Amino acid sequence: MEGPWVGSWRPHPRRGPILAEFSTPGPKYGLPGLTGQRGHDPTRYKAPAYTLRGTKCPVAANCSPGPKYYLHSSIMKTGKEVAPSAHVTARPHTKIEVTPGPSDYTTDPANKHLYHTAPANSMVSRPKDLKSFRTPGPGTYTLPRVLGPHTAATHAEPCYSMRWKSQYQSCFQDLAETPGPAAFSKVEMDVYKHRAPKYSM
Repeated sequence: MEGPWVGSWRPHPRRGPILAEFSTPGPKYGLPGLTGQRGHDPTRYKAPAYTLRGTKCPVAANCSPGPKYYLHSSIMKTGKEVAPSAHVTARPHTKIEVTPGPSDYTTDPANKHLYHTAPANSMVSRPKDLKSFRTPGPGTYTLPRVLGPHTAATHAEPCYSMRWKSQYQSCFQDLAETPGPAAFSKVEMDVYKHRAPKYSM
């Protein structure tokens, strides 16, 4: 209900929220929080979270044998520990098979020796002289040079050769590289002048 007039205006109940009362864009917008893991603002840095677990569940009554059972000292975590002992049993039965005797084998010498034997020289004829397999003698080979620049097995010092006088920029150098007068044959005068009379005997 509207109240009495106060001066030139009459007070009335608020029709909606006032923007000056909020620091956010508006009361209908909700910004995500910066604490916790759920609903965290994705645009802000989030520190690693550590969970605090509660107490363990109570142990079941039938989880372990309990003190009412007696475990022998030979029972280990890997099983029962037994000292090595020999078993007294009957002799094992063997199946009788017919095997070959010594007379079934031959001891004649074979072409291929199967056992290590001492070296023995055999008496054979002299081998034929094969001329096609003759190797070159000592005089066939030549030793590499040990002097001069072209050596194969030794270190060669710098070598200087005595050459003739260079023709570079001399009066005898043919810069045009044209043939000289002696390179052409003599042309007969009858070719370019009046031919003289010839008389035959």
